[in-house]
Formats: sequence, structure tokens, C-alpha cells
Amino acid sequence: MTLSDLPDIEITKSTRSKRLRLRIDGTSIRVTAPWFCTHKQIQQFVQDSEAWIVQTWQAQQSKIQQIDRVLPLSLQLFNLENSIKIQYIQQKLNYKFDSVMNELSVSDRQPQQYLKAFVIDYAKQHLPVYLAQVSDQCGLAYHGCKIRQPKTRWGSCTARHDIMLNSALVLFPEEITRYVCVHELAHTKHFDHSAQFWAEVAKYDPDFKLNRKKLKITPLPYWWMHN
Repeated sequence: MTLSDLPDIEITKSTRSKRLRLRIDGTSIRVTAPWFCTHKQIQQFVQDSEAWIVQTWQAQQSKIQQIDRVLPLSLQLFNLENSIKIQYIQQKLNYKFDSVMNELSVSDRQPQQYLKAFVIDYAKQHLPVYLAQVSDQCGLAYHGCKIRQPKTRWGSCTARHDIMLNSALVLFPEEITRYVCVHELAHTKHFDHSAQFWAEVAKYDPDFKLNRKKLKITPLPYWWMHN
């Protein structure tokens, strides 16, 4: 790994600084320089510090990944007001969900796999119902709905107006899930991504550009991706 593989280094000049300083916080790399420093001096400072920058960045990313790999103690799903409390225990069932208490117990035999299994089953139960509701709101009819786990698509719509939704959509806020539903329903009128198609999406989701961006930049949890 070299500096070219890291995020762009932010450079700030300060009248209070008496020397060049580097700061790495896991999401950014910053250089604070005295106001009289030239660009060449700053670049030389960064170049001389390359080994330390790369080593420190890698160490911080490793720590972040370890933190992210802790199994969650709660789970927020798209159509629930409150998050589900999770406990990992010894039990015969792979998982048990108490919808009244909003509590989920997951077997500690293979917790990642069983947590994902719960989410998939939840999606199969709730996403078709939600798609039907959005369909009624928009006045856009479809033929059928299937819930699957594709790796590269959030949804699809066939020429027969059969819609597929990715089960991971239940892990997003409702506005994101709704955007995907609207997107696929709009394909029942425009089987492409033409200007007319996006105009149809905008009718029922005025914030679709923002929701689309959030969908692209929001990562799925590791336990979903590595099962």
C-alpha cells in the first residue's frame, strides 16, 4: 500500500502552528502547516512521512474492522419503530423472535448464519406486503413478487411485471426500501432507464436521487456479507 491508495490528504494552514503536524483519525488524513510553509515543503514532509502514514492508517482500519465484526445487540428494520433487542444464547432453535416484546434470541452455535436467516425470513414475510402497499399508493400494478439474495441487484422487474426484491432491503430505513419499490414499479410502465422512467419515479418519490445515493454508499453489515 502507498499514499495513492489512501484518501486524499487534507492540508490546512494555521497562523498558530509552529511546525508541520500529521493527524489520522480513521476516516481522514490531515496535515496542519504554519502559514509560511510552501507547497513544496508540505509535499516533502508528506513524502518523508509516507511509511508512518501508511502503517498508522492500516492499523486504524484494522481496529475499525474488528469493532464492526462484533455481532449486533440490536437490529433496526425498515418497518419497525423500535429496534429489536438481540441475545445470543444456547438453544435448540436457530432463532426465536418475540414480536410482542420485540426481542430476538439467536443460537450461539452459528450466530452470524442464524441472524441472517432471521432477516431473510422477515423479509419474505414483510417485503411483499410492503410492495403491495406502495403499489396501491402509486397506482402501478405488478404481477408477482419474489424475495431473494442477489449479490449485485437491489431489485428487478421482468417483462411480465414480476418484481424481485433483495431481502437485505429490510436493513435500510423505510425511505430507502420504498425507493427501490417505486423504482421497480416504475419499470412496469417504462422498461428502461429513460428520462420518462425517472420522471415516473420522481412522481412517487421526489427525494429519489438522495435515496438512491444513500443506497449506493451505505454498506451492509459484515455478518450479512460473509455468510
